[in-house]
Amino acid sequence: QVHLQESGGASVQQGGSLRLSCVASVDTINSRCMAWFRQAPGKEREVVSMISSDGRTTYEDSVKGRFTISRDNAKNTLYLQMDILSPEDTAIYYCARRSVWPTCPGEPSTSHFNIWGQGTLVTVSS
Repeated sequence: QVHLQESGGASVQQGGSLRLSCVASVDTINSRCMAWFRQAPGKEREVVSMISSDGRTTYEDSVKGRFTISRDNAKNTLYLQMDILSPEDTAIYYCARRSVWPTCPGEPSTSHFNIWGQGTLVTVSS
């Protein structure tokens, strides 16, 4: 059974930076599409960024140029570097692994991902 554990969430001021980490219990992050989702209070969970097994990355429009997804295969760890944070980025952030395919879905939804971490809270104050 694969487990994902996020860390790195914190409370920061607008304009600040954070780096989230997601450690996998087994060697899996380089063989599947991996993603970061977030869920703000009262809103649906939305995809923030994805990285396929061959390293292709995608970003939600509002985070392009501010967030960077990456992974360290040797450490079985997925990262999300978040810069120029704004209050609109406040949410619980989740990492997730796609169920089968190494490629990432063109129109991602939560149903494409079957392994989830417990989430880490990011709060950005103005």
